Amino acid sequence: MARIAVFGANGAIGRCVVTEALARGHRVTAAVRDPVRYQGLSTAVVHGDVLAEADVARVAAGQDVLVSAVGGGDGPGHLRLIEPAARSLVAGLRELGDASPRLIAVGGAGSLETAPGVRVWDTPGLPDRVLQIMHAHGDALAFYRTVADIRWTVLSPAADIGPGERTGTYRTDTDRLVIDAEGRSRISLPDFAVALVDEIEQPQHLGERFTCAH
Repeated sequence: MARIAVFGANGAIGRCVVTEALARGHRVTAAVRDPVRYQGLSTAVVHGDVLAEADVARVAAGQDVLVSAVGGGDGPGHLRLIEPAARSLVAGLRELGDASPRLIAVGGAGSLETAPGVRVWDTPGLPDRVLQIMHAHGDALAFYRTVADIRWTVLSPAADIGPGERTGTYRTDTDRLVIDAEGRSRISLPDFAVALVDEIEQPQHLGERFTCAH
């Protein structure tokens, strides 16, 4: 059993991660800005602002793994949250020194390669707002790749992530977009959570980014 704290636990990805981790018998703490609004899952809930380094350190203290599921959507404010959250998470964990837990952060698909030297964000016709979010995730990943004193992992979703069944199966790669035989790249929210909790239980990607898709 691992002790896991999840920032962004009230979002679609965060809630699936909490659900999956609880189902496997892990001890989970949900860190949200407004605990009163967090309902429906039987787990410990604490206040935590991912942009406050002191909050990160407080929430992470005593945990085995800190999960950041913030900035995964396209709602208002997410663009300003993504890269600053990465810096705050690392700074907060550094306050704990050798006692800091592992960090697993949800990334974006935009920087994944679709061909050598070509990335998802190079796809013609993408809306400016989507491109901005993709590049913000890319900036966060670039920052993590400068960090050598924190045990971090970034998990990028498929190009299409959304509601669906939990099959428990998925395929992975590191920096290349995972596609099926028909050229589609998709993962259900529950199976994305499966991949993330699998990484918690059996670390395979310390200090790197990986991705998953059906």
